[in-house]
Amino acid sequence: MKKYISILVLLCTLTSCKLNDQKEEVGAANQGNKEGVVVADKDENGCLASAGYVWSKLNKECIKVFTGMQLNPTSNLENEDETLSAYVLFNEEGNQAELYLPNETTSLVLTQETKGKPWVFEDWQLIKESTGYTLKKADKPMFSGDGQIGKKVTGSDTEQ
Repeated sequence: MKKYISILVLLCTLTSCKLNDQKEEVGAANQGNKEGVVVADKDENGCLASAGYVWSKLNKECIKVFTGMQLNPTSNLENEDETLSAYVLFNEEGNQAELYLPNETTSLVLTQETKGKPWVFEDWQLIKESTGYTLKKADKPMFSGDGQIGKKVTGSDTEQ
């Protein structure tokens, strides 16, 4: 009988050690997954996409595009859906404009050859006007805005 009890105690001991080893392996695997999720949330430049950051070709750093100049679609100038707007950021000299279009993953850099002329890239043109800016594609107005930086509020929540 003592022999059976000794074998039973030995088996329980070995089994509980194996269970602890498995828990440590699972814990280590889960920790690796957490790090993988954080890394997967960053783009190839290290910008945290879930926090709204994208890479700026002009500034060479992660930025939030909605801090730039908002241009609303010309088909709906009272647009309040920021995801449908285009955003523009200028370099320090003002001769280049980085354009972020809705539903596009990369930005376009438009260049102004001469002061007072439009910023251009391929068939895109950013034109400064007295009331703000207009963005055209192949001479068709696509977006426009007042030239102010940041989010625009087009309506009011109080009745007049």
